[in-house]
Amino acid sequence: MPDILKGLWITVQATIYGSLVSFALGLVWALALRAPSRWVTWPVSIFVEFVRNTPLLVQLFFLFFVLPGWGLAFAPLTTGVIGLGLHYSTYTSEVYRAGIDGVPPGQWEAATALSLPRRRTWTAVILPQAFRRVVPALGNYVIAMFKDTPLLAGITVADMLFQANSISATTFDYLEPITVVGILFVVISYPTSLLLRALERRLVR
Repeated sequence: MPDILKGLWITVQATIYGSLVSFALGLVWALALRAPSRWVTWPVSIFVEFVRNTPLLVQLFFLFFVLPGWGLAFAPLTTGVIGLGLHYSTYTSEVYRAGIDGVPPGQWEAATALSLPRRRTWTAVILPQAFRRVVPALGNYVIAMFKDTPLLAGITVADMLFQANSISATTFDYLEPITVVGILFVVISYPTSLLLRALERRLVR
């Protein structure tokens, strides 16, 4: 089914780009929540909790159907990437927070003893160690995002589920297209989860 394979490529693109957005924004939220000013932490905290506690599909509908009324219109795939990235960034921010908190206090003390500038302390000492700790957890969210991409069909992104529904509407056969989509998700998700487990074991050595 070439149409479903074409949808698979769009699904993979949405996952990759959405993951990159979530990784970048998640780090921004994590650092902002550690800011000394409440004028920074409160708005970010409210935003993070709001996004976490509303369904992803509602957020996608808001971006795709509401924002154009305010003059902000994007292509369906772009909207999907933004929606996935924003939604999952609120979860990756917690992963980053845990990774930063897991850096031994002695590392902070050593950076202070060496009189390293604050930016240098973060970029050369803290974040490299935190990233090493959070890679497996971030990978798990990539898999979760991949499995959430069928929601993008609701905003006309031609992903695997969209293509399967289009085929079914033409052939009146829902069993084969939907089953193929399910199998493709398993074939990609399960080996990826095994690779993440192996990576986690390697990183904790």
